[in-house]
Amino acid sequence: MRRSGDGRTGTPLTRLRRRFGLERSELRRRVDRVQRAIGLCLLVLLLGTAPPLAAVTAAWSFDAGARAEHAERADRRQVVATVTSTGGIGSAGDRYVHETVQASWAAPDGKRRAGTLPSWRNAKVGAHRTIWVDRAGVPTVRPRPHSRTVTDAAYAGAATVLACGVPVALGYALVRRRCDRHRYELWEADWARMDADAGHNPRS
Repeated sequence: MRRSGDGRTGTPLTRLRRRFGLERSELRRRVDRVQRAIGLCLLVLLLGTAPPLAAVTAAWSFDAGARAEHAERADRRQVVATVTSTGGIGSAGDRYVHETVQASWAAPDGKRRAGTLPSWRNAKVGAHRTIWVDRAGVPTVRPRPHSRTVTDAAYAGAATVLACGVPVALGYALVRRRCDRHRYELWEADWARMDADAGHNPRS
């Protein structure tokens, strides 16, 4: 037999509305209607502020990332480094010296540079590897990829939505807690009144 009035019945949207006190019901009291109105106002506030702010922060992050991309691509160049010795140069206590090689390369200004690079598998003297260097010829990491700019912008937008949603959710939680406390007081008063009526009922 199917039970009616069970909180587990209905569509997920109906259950969600019922859980947050947004479902219409003739049995609701004034405190329930107040909670519902405040919840709707907070929801409208969130929908009115979070998307625009998220769009602004995402656009700001994307522009900053795009500028960083342009600056790094303009400042960095790829050159071919040639291994001059393996094992690196370090003190006897250098535990990572075997993970480096000594190499030389031509800087963007044409001058020869030499230094230590991370080693790779089967690295031998005379082996070549393409590396990134800055204007001074110092090894550096590859320029910022565009995918990172897009990802950072998405993270910035999501973080903004979260930052807007957390205070709203906390505010509604406080409102609901206060309303629940008031409902409990009303229920206790109703039970006390029913007990009093039952005590004065001559048929009881």
